[in-house]
Amino acid sequence: MSKYGKKAEETIRETMEKFGKGELKSGKSGKKVTNPKQAVAIGISEAREKREKVPPEPPKKKK
Repeated sequence: MSKYGKKAEETIRETMEKFGKGELKSGKSGKKVTNPKQAVAIGISEAREKREKVPPEPPKKKK
């Protein structure tokens, strides 16, 4: 199983805290995030933007 770095885990934890408080907004629309899986995905995405140690995205399947 892939391992997340400590900084990446901290970024994801901060995102989940925002989610728990109801302060987490999504992308361009700015709507409030209501799904915890989506909140984790946003946290992982933010960690990748910061170049923290996060496993690579799985390859997309071709149709």
